[in-house]
Amino acid sequence: MNYNTAEFEKAYGLHSQLPESEVPEIVFAGRSNVGKSSLLNKLFNRKQLARVSSVPGKTITINFYKVDDVKFVDLPGYGYAKISKQELNRFGELMEGYFKSDRKISLVVQLIDMRHPLTKDDMGMITFMQEMNIPFIIVMTKADKLKKKAYEERLRLSKQELAFAGGVPVVPFSAVTGQGINGIKNYIENSISDGGF
Repeated sequence: MNYNTAEFEKAYGLHSQLPESEVPEIVFAGRSNVGKSSLLNKLFNRKQLARVSSVPGKTITINFYKVDDVKFVDLPGYGYAKISKQELNRFGELMEGYFKSDRKISLVVQLIDMRHPLTKDDMGMITFMQEMNIPFIIVMTKADKLKKKAYEERLRLSKQELAFAGGVPVVPFSAVTGQGINGIKNYIENSISDGGF
């Protein structure tokens, strides 16, 4: 897959606007400010194709990118408290509408900030994917921000925290050093080529 050919297609704010799902979709999910845009930019080898927001929760849209014959889908970040009830309702409808509209989801890349324990929202998202039988991996972001001892401790604890998710693959990732990027690409490509890893 040639990630350098990535193009932004469109952002959708309502599930009724979503296009038909005709090709494999790789989905990126995680709480606000977890580093989804940074991961996408690293994958695509671009500085600013995916916009990094300085204000978490500011944009509640599903953003589509095209790479070869695959769509990369950037879901809005969840868990940001300072949005109105109306926006929160729209977020819920948008997310549910996306996942329950018979899409060709090959893989969900679930991002979790390595520096912190799983949030209730993280656990809810993982449980939802299990219930929907959607294949997913966990990417632990901001790995470079931890010193060696703290890194090893968080890796150990996060595996305990994720025990309920079964043997889900866990990939520590840094947008700064590129750690984990090749592993993430492998999971993405395997999920497309054989319908799962």
